Amino acid sequence: MLAFNFTLFLPKFFDLNILQYQSDFLSYLESQKMVREPKNLYLPIEYILQLGGKRIRPILTLIAADVFSGDYKKALPTALAVEVFHNFTLVHDDIMDDAPLRRGKETVHEKWDLNTGILSGDAMLILAYQYFENYPPHIFQKLAKLFSKTALEVCDGQQLDIDFETRNDVTIEEYIKMITLKTSVLVAAALKMGAIISEADEEQAQHLYNYGLNLGIAFQLQDDYLDTFGDPETFGKQVGGDIIENKKTYLYLKTLEVANEEDRNLLVKLYNEEPKNINKKISEVSSIFKRNNITQHTKQLIEYYTNKSFESLDYLTIPKEAKEGLRAFGENLMSRKV
Repeated sequence: MLAFNFTLFLPKFFDLNILQYQSDFLSYLESQKMVREPKNLYLPIEYILQLGGKRIRPILTLIAADVFSGDYKKALPTALAVEVFHNFTLVHDDIMDDAPLRRGKETVHEKWDLNTGILSGDAMLILAYQYFENYPPHIFQKLAKLFSKTALEVCDGQQLDIDFETRNDVTIEEYIKMITLKTSVLVAAALKMGAIISEADEEQAQHLYNYGLNLGIAFQLQDDYLDTFGDPETFGKQVGGDIIENKKTYLYLKTLEVANEEDRNLLVKLYNEEPKNINKKISEVSSIFKRNNITQHTKQLIEYYTNKSFESLDYLTIPKEAKEGLRAFGENLMSRKV
């Protein structure tokens, strides 16, 4: 995946703040002494955290703390907790997928071994919780409660994703539920944690959570779209990966809903047989999507969830500039290429 330029998603008056958030977060990450004895447990943790990535979730935590209190630095421990947890899920996802690469580098279980990947991942989950100990008891309790709920939901979503691989009766509603749990709840929780640290009232914190939840769904749907129809030069990874892996994304499920019998049967056949030519399979599936207007259907659903997220902004009592920045972020999600 190409490096994610977060400043592209916010208006110009937010650029300096975002650059400062990024810089301060990375400085805080580098200040942490991740490696201790036994080194074979902690070196993999340092390795995965230094591989980079989009850093969307911790930056959102800092943004939320800033817009509610003007003091984002007090949210740095929680921002790192969110990032550590996110990378923990990646370590274990890579094991389940037997993935050889993550962000262009060897995955943890490939660079070390399977047992190390499992144990280091477990340690990351515990470390994430420890960062909440930087806060007074009433803040700690709220953060830990939300974090536990979110972590379990992410596991629920991952299991649903695994279950879908062997099912041919997955519905669109079930798919939206799965991506909400697997991807979206952590985006939403990252924002709400920033509000909790700033001691925003529960109603305001929940409105921000709802904004992130719906925007996270739109983000994942856009990823699904770009995986098939994106430009490989800007998308940063192989186009057609979901097709190769027979992922039952919204594009696939919507085609089964709207296509004629011939196209439905052909699509199911392509997803249930070992292809002799991968590029041909990608081309054939993409053609089925196109002639059933799936690009337009997907863009409409992305717009629906993006606009739904904006409804939550109307209820936030934060500066106008902050609302405009969050709205600009959502609007740009609908047209991003990476």
